[in-house]
Formats: sequence, structure tokens, C-alpha cells
Amino acid sequence: MTLAGTELELDYPLARTAAAQFAEHGFVKLKNVLSPATIAQYEPEITGKVIELNTQHLPIEERDTYGKAFLQVMNLWQDSEQVLEFVSSPRLAKIAAALLGVMSVRLYHDQALYKESGGGVTPWHADQYYWPFATDRCVTVWIPLQETPMEMGPLAFAAGSHTFEHGRNLPISDESERVLQDALGEQAFPEVVEPYELGEVSYHLGWTFHHAAANRTGVPRRVMTIIYVDAEMQIAPPVNTFQETDLATWMPGNAAGELVSSPLNPVLYSS
Repeated sequence: MTLAGTELELDYPLARTAAAQFAEHGFVKLKNVLSPATIAQYEPEITGKVIELNTQHLPIEERDTYGKAFLQVMNLWQDSEQVLEFVSSPRLAKIAAALLGVMSVRLYHDQALYKESGGGVTPWHADQYYWPFATDRCVTVWIPLQETPMEMGPLAFAAGSHTFEHGRNLPISDESERVLQDALGEQAFPEVVEPYELGEVSYHLGWTFHHAAANRTGVPRRVMTIIYVDAEMQIAPPVNTFQETDLATWMPGNAAGELVSSPLNPVLYSS
């Protein structure tokens, strides 16, 4: 294992205040979670797999709002031993368990989200709209693979919005951007948007509303994400077609009422 791989095995010194901030705001940003050396070790492989597996080939101007937002490639770990090593990181998974306040976490799936140069806005949404889970004990780590200045479209959160149920029935769309921008503003949830330093990551709950601006730079905004669920997560009956697809795709062989336990959902950390 490389030195970068070794870092992925080591504990991160999580501040005592981080879990409280996460519980209050529905997200937390953490500095120096990954070293520049670790990012440099894994970024070329992740980017190479995004290029290889991407199925979006329309010019940006011919795509819908979702398609303009980013190139999305999922479960890269199934196509690369090196990406599997990255996604399986006990360091990242232990942080997720600590923030969720659970004993252990499973992998739901990974997603590479690459916002191309000229890529459009990512509309306001909550990820858990797409996930058939019985509780809110699910979290995404958002890992930029480069410094991410404001003009590149870093993730922006509505602090405290994980408690807000209005708009949870909206998929990513022009409508969700319009409706949630107004609703979140009326409720005075602060919008928190800041650049990401190299090695800085964020964790956000499945019901935390977030969006991102367009990428106004000349290079792609390269981001890897990993979604974790409580290892004892029960599957809820799907309430939309997206959740039906997620159940079949990311939890094959599992059914509503069961615990997440498919071969695609290994336990990544257990205390």
C-alpha cells in the first residue's frame, strides 16, 4: 500500500464540536481530511474512469438542466481496484459514523460529479428524495479533487434545512431551484457557500438542501462523493420511480422492510 493509501486507513482528529455543528446545520466542512499527496495518488484514476465510463456526449447547450449541472458516474469502485481502495477508506467512513452517531456504516454507492467548464447550476435539492430509507441516518462526503474557488461552483448549503420538510418531493430541476430558493429564503435558512481548500471535504445529511453555482473557470470541477448509511438502515417502501430504481440498482436482492445488506453495500466502518 502507498503512503497515500496508508492515510486512508488512519484516524482523522475530528473536533468535538464537529458532530454538534453537523447536528445543528445538517452539514459540516472539515479541513485537511486528505493530504495533497493522497489526492494526487487517486485523482488520475478517478478522472480516467469518469472519462471511460461517462455516457453523456451531448454538447452542454443541448442538455437539460440536470445534464448541464455535471457529469455523473456511479460506483466507480466496481471498475477499479484503486478506486475501491479510496471508497473503502476507514478514515472517511469513521467520520461518517461519528457524525451520524451510529456504531457502523455501510456503503450505499459512490458518485463522481464532474462539473465541466461552462457547466450549469446544480439546482436546490435534497439527496434523500432519491433514496428509499426509513430514517435520516445517511450522509454524503463531498471530496473535491482540486482547490475549488467560488467561480468553480462549490457546494452551497441551507444551514439547518435538514429539519424542513417542504420541497422534499422535488427532484433536481428548474422547479426545485425556483421553489426551494423562495421557500428556504422565507424560512431564513442561511445559505453557506465557501471555497474548498485542497484536502477539505464536507459531509451533509440526506435531507439537507444544497445547490451549486455554474463552473465559470476553464477547467472541470472534479468531485468524488461517497454515500454512507447506518449499517442497520431499514429500506422504506419506495415513494417514487427514482427510489424504485435505486432499490433495484444499488441494493440488488433487498426489499422494502429489510435492512440494507446487498453485496454492493459492505460495512466500511464498525466500532
